[in-house]
Amino acid sequence: METNPDENQTISDVFILVGFSYLTRLQILLFLVFLATYLVTLVGNLIIILLIKLNPSLHTPMYFFLLNLSFLEVCYTSSVVPQLLVHLLVEQKTITVVGCAQLGAECCLLAVMVYDRYIAICKPLHYRTIMSGRVCAQLAAASWTIGISVEVAQTTWIFSLPFCGSNHIHHFFCDIPPVVKMACTNTSKNEIVVLAVSVLFIMSPFLMIIVSYIYIISTILRLPSAEGRRKAFSTCSSHLMVVTLFYGTALFTYLRPKSISTPESDQMISLMYTVVTPVLNPIIYTLRNKEVKGNLLTRYTDN
Repeated sequence: METNPDENQTISDVFILVGFSYLTRLQILLFLVFLATYLVTLVGNLIIILLIKLNPSLHTPMYFFLLNLSFLEVCYTSSVVPQLLVHLLVEQKTITVVGCAQLGAECCLLAVMVYDRYIAICKPLHYRTIMSGRVCAQLAAASWTIGISVEVAQTTWIFSLPFCGSNHIHHFFCDIPPVVKMACTNTSKNEIVVLAVSVLFIMSPFLMIIVSYIYIISTILRLPSAEGRRKAFSTCSSHLMVVTLFYGTALFTYLRPKSISTPESDQMISLMYTVVTPVLNPIIYTLRNKEVKGNLLTRYTDN
């Protein structure tokens, strides 16, 4: 018996993001909250980028990677939040396959940042040689290349699947799990592939971060002076908080049981790493970093 392909394929490459449509009375409130959060994210990260670019004292590997992380946060949130803001105000919440593309180099950048701290604390005499400007540029370029390549490959693969019936995505952006659920075919193999990519792309850098911090902490604990230990810990504390925020939500998103997963709960969890974490990162790095805070206060008082 032949099947009409029009019955089990979406008509076009245009999809509809359901998002928070079920919260009809809260659309304006959500718009104002997400707009304020987005503006704080942009301003906070742009301030960090400008401070690092304009202050020669911050032209070090650690701040070079922080600049890249801040720029990534601006790009990532700008690929998700403006679209979410528009969809909170309009009836037609459409998006194309091209609009579903996003950046995801944060895992690699966080791993590179901890590698920089590992060399600085565990091999201080060789730090300038190992973390040269050329090496830093290569590590940053590799992080961006891997992140963009994985995201493009995943987006291309996911949207090459045959989709059935409705083209409604029960999310506020093109997250992989809700899109895969729309496929006509048995998605068990697809979900295994998604999990494998997640483990490779998310867990491999995480494993590197854990191992690096084991060496870092053991080295710090062997330092003779309490002041030296305090200063060494302070250079890692901001990064450690950001890693905890990012991987805490990422691990819970991909490794939690399906039995407790609902479209609504998935969206609330996704808000953590698409909206909340990006707005907290610049706050963490500003308030807990004396050099960044000092340069910010100096420029403010000078003006």
